[in-house]
Amino acid sequence: MTATAHSRELLTIAVAAAESKAGEDLIALDVSNPLPLADIFLIVTGRSERNVIAIAGEIEDKLIEAGHKPLRREGRAAGRWVLVDFGDLVVHVFHDEEREYYSLERLWKDCPVIPLELTSAEVHE
Repeated sequence: MTATAHSRELLTIAVAAAESKAGEDLIALDVSNPLPLADIFLIVTGRSERNVIAIAGEIEDKLIEAGHKPLRREGRAAGRWVLVDFGDLVVHVFHDEEREYYSLERLWKDCPVIPLELTSAEVHE
């Protein structure tokens, strides 16, 4: 099983939103095979609590504008790890220290990486 066209559409919107707020080290993982409830994890780094909150907020705003409502969100108040669940797409915006500590890429290393079209030169692989 692979990520659906719908989930990839959500991903495109979320990536553009993350980049517009200086999100770094973006990586998308196709988790559709091991997880029946989601297709893609988008992992993004912010360099401060304020930046993490801004990135997550922009992603949420842009996806809502496109007609996609979040099912749940967690962690916004602390700004260290914000999770926004859009069903097919789950966005994880980490402060750089939490991203290194939790290392979701390592936990989900068996899942294929989805190539991203980024406007910035920085891509995490």
